[in-house]
Amino acid sequence: MTATLEQRLDAFRRLDDVKMTFARRDWFPGTSGNLSIKIADTPLQFAVTASGKDKTKLSPEDYLIVDQDSRPVDATALKPSAETLIHAVVYKKFAQAGACFHVHTVWNNLISELYFGHRAFSIQGQELIKGLGIWEENARITIPIVENYADIPTLAIAIEKVITPEVPGVLIRNHGIYAWGGNDFEAKRHLEAFEFLFEYHARWLQLRQAAVSTTPN
Repeated sequence: MTATLEQRLDAFRRLDDVKMTFARRDWFPGTSGNLSIKIADTPLQFAVTASGKDKTKLSPEDYLIVDQDSRPVDATALKPSAETLIHAVVYKKFAQAGACFHVHTVWNNLISELYFGHRAFSIQGQELIKGLGIWEENARITIPIVENYADIPTLAIAIEKVITPEVPGVLIRNHGIYAWGGNDFEAKRHLEAFEFLFEYHARWLQLRQAAVSTTPN
């Protein structure tokens, strides 16, 4: 069923809330990043950020509705974010996904570069792993890392191959993270948990190195 006007406006309002929250954290440098919320399953339709917009501001032309092929469902001069294909991959692979957020931060870029050789980053025993809905004692998570292909269809294929329902995120080397959830609240929680874990680990590495450097011989 095609999304109603009310569903579209509700998705735009919720995207506004998420966008301004992330903007206050400086997670959209240089108009980077993109956000989406699914509004219909059959056929797949989702609201997504328009390309090239300043995400620190609100305007009537911040979002548009696209279909499963990432094409606008209505005649519009707006263009969807270049990486809309990746959002579509997430929604097609995980029917339960209702929102998908992509941001560029210093911490996720550092982690993606540090651990690209392993094609994944793992962390264990951190409380914020529970923010990903994983409650096991001393839980360990592994988030995949893919190469930053300039060709978006190639990047989308690479992401589709490695993402799993157990860990709701994927890193792109020296680029950023995609995180998703059953709705916008859950996707936001997942993204915040990932960013905490990345920053914690990077700072821990710095402190460990400093401690080693100052240890007397």
